[in-house]
Amino acid sequence: MLRWAFAFLILALIAGLFGFGGIASASAGIAKTLFMVFVVIAVIALIVGLVTGRNIAP
Repeated sequence: MLRWAFAFLILALIAGLFGFGGIASASAGIAKTLFMVFVVIAVIALIVGLVTGRNIAP
């Protein structure tokens, strides 16, 4: 998921560089959303790991 966030961030930067404002803002919004979802899932995994005492990461 983090890779997709970075992919949309790069797409937004490239689109902004070439002057496509609508595409750039949409891609930046998607990148922000995906990054926040990633952060929430990572925090939940951290809390579950601390509470259960098990390592849930592969």
